[in-house]
Amino acid sequence: EAFMKFDFSKLIVIAAILLFAGMLWLEDMAFKDEISGTPRVVDGDSLVLNGEKVRLKGIDAPELQQKCEKKGQSWRCGRASTSALRKMIRSQKVDCQGTEFDRHQRLLATCFVNGLNLNKNMVKLGWAVSYGSAYKPEERQAKGQSVGIWQGKFEWPSDWRRKNPRY
Repeated sequence: EAFMKFDFSKLIVIAAILLFAGMLWLEDMAFKDEISGTPRVVDGDSLVLNGEKVRLKGIDAPELQQKCEKKGQSWRCGRASTSALRKMIRSQKVDCQGTEFDRHQRLLATCFVNGLNLNKNMVKLGWAVSYGSAYKPEERQAKGQSVGIWQGKFEWPSDWRRKNPRY
């Protein structure tokens, strides 16, 4: 008789909650992306690695066609930023780690070459700005040392993209 009074609806609710939590955990594990290989550098904050588009998380580099100003002269800071990333990588293996994708379906990742954090180094050397607060200390350092795009005047990459939507 005690068995008949047991409320199975509570057991079903608990089982459903545990099943749902387990599914979320598995889904989260499935989206932990680590990718390695020799990339093609697209621009100062984007790579193609094993056919997958990767965006360096926490940074924003000048766009490839973007120009900056130094001592009153226009210069191709977008190309210089791209070149700086290429030089950091050379033909070495890159290891990237990320868990999310941007609206262009690029993996947002932190990437390394022989332990060197490419994201952080691009900002530290002045070839990108911090996107959010991730690399603000490195950005302040680059600005203080007047390196990379901080050598003169530049438009923030996000502002440049807004003004040049189909560059």
